[in-house]
Amino acid sequence: MSLNPAQLEAVRYTAGPLLVLAGAGSGKTRVITEKIAALVAGGVPAYGIAAVTFTNKAAREMRQRVGAMLDADTAKLLKVSTFHTLGLNILRREYGNLGYKRGFTIFDAHDSRSLVKELLKNDNADTESTIDAACTAFSAWKSELVSPEAALAAAADPLEQARALQYASYQRALQAYNALDFDDLIVRPVFLFRELPKVLEAWQDRIQYMLGDEYQDTNFAQYQLMGQLVGERGAFTVVGDDDQSIYAWRGARPDNLRSLAADYPALKVIKLEQNYRSSGRILSAANGLIANNPHLFDKRLWSAHGPGDRIRVLVARDGTDEADRVAMEIMRMRMERGGEWRDFAVLYRGNFQARPFEQALRTLEIPYSVTGGTSFFDRTEVKDVLAYLRVIANPDDDAAFLRIVNVPRREIGTATLEKLGAWASSRGLGLLAASLEAGLHSVLPSRTVERLHGFARRMIELGDEAEDGVPVDALARELIDELGYRDWLFENARDPRQAEKANENLGELLEWLGRAARGDDEATLADALRKLSLMDMLDRQSEDAQDDRVRLMTLHAAKGLEFPTVFLVGCEEELLPHRANLEGPGLEEERRLAYVGITRARQRLLMTYARRRKRFGETLECAPSRFLEELPPEALEWEGRVELSAEETRDRAHSAIAGLRSMLADD
Repeated sequence: MSLNPAQLEAVRYTAGPLLVLAGAGSGKTRVITEKIAALVAGGVPAYGIAAVTFTNKAAREMRQRVGAMLDADTAKLLKVSTFHTLGLNILRREYGNLGYKRGFTIFDAHDSRSLVKELLKNDNADTESTIDAACTAFSAWKSELVSPEAALAAAADPLEQARALQYASYQRALQAYNALDFDDLIVRPVFLFRELPKVLEAWQDRIQYMLGDEYQDTNFAQYQLMGQLVGERGAFTVVGDDDQSIYAWRGARPDNLRSLAADYPALKVIKLEQNYRSSGRILSAANGLIANNPHLFDKRLWSAHGPGDRIRVLVARDGTDEADRVAMEIMRMRMERGGEWRDFAVLYRGNFQARPFEQALRTLEIPYSVTGGTSFFDRTEVKDVLAYLRVIANPDDDAAFLRIVNVPRREIGTATLEKLGAWASSRGLGLLAASLEAGLHSVLPSRTVERLHGFARRMIELGDEAEDGVPVDALARELIDELGYRDWLFENARDPRQAEKANENLGELLEWLGRAARGDDEATLADALRKLSLMDMLDRQSEDAQDDRVRLMTLHAAKGLEFPTVFLVGCEEELLPHRANLEGPGLEEERRLAYVGITRARQRLLMTYARRRKRFGETLECAPSRFLEELPPEALEWEGRVELSAEETRDRAHSAIAGLRSMLADD
């Protein structure tokens, strides 16, 4: 397929900064990849081009597409990654300028939350809600480039002052552990470039042209980082759609598109309005809905696919009836039209809405998958055991050490680890090696030193066992039994069922470990862990696999995907739009969320609402979403409002019978 005129213009334009306003389904990824190839053909060295996006999946797709256009050696030189990977690459070169030592670690969300919990325990404020609030506040401050000092200076009351002091303690602890959290991967480079202009100049020389995808989802820190790297020359192309900005809750600023126009007066704007995904009526509905939001740049999607089916609006008695109706419609449509189960998606505002749809689909024996579930390798008990094995295989793995040094509890708290981290840093040692140093007695109590010595010695002994050829699964089983980890799970679980499930996961992990080393007598513990890392990646990508199942997912998770048939369910006031966002910018984002849901559909869209629904154990009357009334009436077929003609009724009946006969013949 050749590029359309707007796409071609975007690919060829290099005279200055460029914003490509790309509507849903308008081929934006193709524009980015074609432009990278065009830049290389035009003389920009591949090593000087950086393209950033938000997910590993998007970065992989971009690399694969560009790789098909360039020779392999040239493609390897490109910097195609997520924003956070770009930040990490900067930090790997510049860690010394930030006071970090080589081999710094990255805390995931669990590690960060555990650290915050330990810090708040010192203030007797370690309730779940307080921990969550602190984590949210720290992340929000970082996304807005607010330092602990600035947060403290801006504190308006004792509560804000206490939170700012906790923020400062959190940052000191990270530094002591030689660790960074996920937000730091963006924030630290920005602060570094502000403080050391010469370092920034060196990076500006390395990156001669930048491309940014999903630019409406950038937060303030990401906007600033990209702005620093492109500098005054403004050699960049960014692609975004303010109508699909749905991540304000994690700091995204759709106004960054407005800031671009102010910061770069020479900015050129090219609109991609031809949609290659959806039928005309679906796009008419999307255009009609989003027109109710204010816009910096107006655009109107259009399609050459023809008008297509009208959008059906189904009315259910309650939530259970809604789920049953959707499941029956999926069954009926597949009987009538054929196709695969994976052609259908059910989209909802919140994960809590999934259960009745799961039940209804199971009743009809329709295969389904729920997107957004916890990865097997993200489960706490799995991460704990793997962290132990990582320390055994690699004593310098400080992140793994920090995760398990107090799991199960050994009375080794944050204050101890801060002193241990400082000691290790001053001697250029890993934390495990530092735990074996006799000199620790000068900074820690004898009893604490003995605990650290005992833990570290046992890790080294288990490492020796692994080198002597003890099978990986046997080593893990020995470790779990020795720690009393299964008993500890039962002691700390919310209920016995949770502990039983965790123990089942441990059993599955032991099986995986056995399989990872099987068939290779010379495989080491490190080899097995590398294989498991690959399994982890495959597990995280499994939601993208083309298995034949109906997909259930939130509207947020559906962004970037498309399906022949979409059910947008729960279209009620206080659900979509959510009751927390019924006015102002919140309502505008809810409308954008509904817009994203509508534009996931290629051929058929059905929207549902219930007249009543159970909430908090109480049955409440529901009002249809205002968004339904904002859709153009001519694009809709309301159940109970529009009578089907005799011909339409007859055609549907004949189609259903033909589909049923076909299915029976296949059986």
